[in-house]
Amino acid sequence: MQIQENASLKPYNTFGISAKAKAFISVSNIEMLKQALANSAYPKKFILGGGSNMLLKNDVDALVIHIALKGIKTVKETDEAIWLEVAGGENWHKFVMHCVEQGYGGVENMALIPGNVGTAPVQNIGAYGVELKDHFHSCTAIHRTTLEQKTFSLEACRFGYRDSVFKNELKDQYVITAVTFKLDKTNHTLNTGYGAIQEVLAEKQINNPTIKDIAQAVIDIRSSKLPNPDELGNSGSFFKNPVISIKQFEKLQQEHPKVPFYTVSETEIKIPAGWLIERAGFKGKRFGDAGVHKNQALVLVNYGNASGNEIWDLALRIQKEVLQQFGIEIQPEVNIIE
Repeated sequence: MQIQENASLKPYNTFGISAKAKAFISVSNIEMLKQALANSAYPKKFILGGGSNMLLKNDVDALVIHIALKGIKTVKETDEAIWLEVAGGENWHKFVMHCVEQGYGGVENMALIPGNVGTAPVQNIGAYGVELKDHFHSCTAIHRTTLEQKTFSLEACRFGYRDSVFKNELKDQYVITAVTFKLDKTNHTLNTGYGAIQEVLAEKQINNPTIKDIAQAVIDIRSSKLPNPDELGNSGSFFKNPVISIKQFEKLQQEHPKVPFYTVSETEIKIPAGWLIERAGFKGKRFGDAGVHKNQALVLVNYGNASGNEIWDLALRIQKEVLQQFGIEIQPEVNIIE
């Protein structure tokens, strides 16, 4: 195994934070992964996927194991559906576009979400009215200490809004090596009612959209709002959209009649965190090299040399101001690595 000492993690995190790893190895197969996990020379292990959903506050005093497992294979197929097993190191967006090109429906609304397939279930990623759990079948994972391989069903993953069993009871216990999705080959269920998708389709005069049209609309919307991490360090949406009670929402609506919202249930309402942050006066603001993006207040950015702690200080400042102005707590969607 080729282990690098004192390795830079700047190329491996989309915020572009100049943190270092005590040791680093990239694994491209299951055997390499097991050997790395069993390496007793480095008691502490840190699993790294696409590096798109984390903020490194400091150097990582551990063996950083970068998951580079590749491959997409069909495990089952009928006239109506197909089950694809996707390796954990596959890029999420490339996987989505593979499905779109093949005519497999279900994940097109999640185009251009940064990161890798293996970390997607941890967060139950989602966008524009669709979540990973909607087309998730199962995932295969390896226990970090016993090296036992286990398959988790949809039910076992206990998915919630940007949440799963891997963020709670099983946090830091498993490495997801592959995810199996069930996708539609025919009779695609198109989700166009969330965000600006319908608006973009109307502008293009598309009345009967295909999954390819939906994916392109999402790409257009995200590209107009979200900076490319290769050009401006960021981790996409930094905060979760808060879910509040109907009572709290009614009070908020009285004070802000034009507040946008999405009904979650009979008792809960989801408020766009970006709207709250913008109203709190942070959109486009810059504090040294840490800032809030000019087009989307939900995105915190690194203008070049911001440290992880500087980005985090800004996040805390935003949280405090939103709570003070609206009485609503907003929580990070990004994993904060101490």
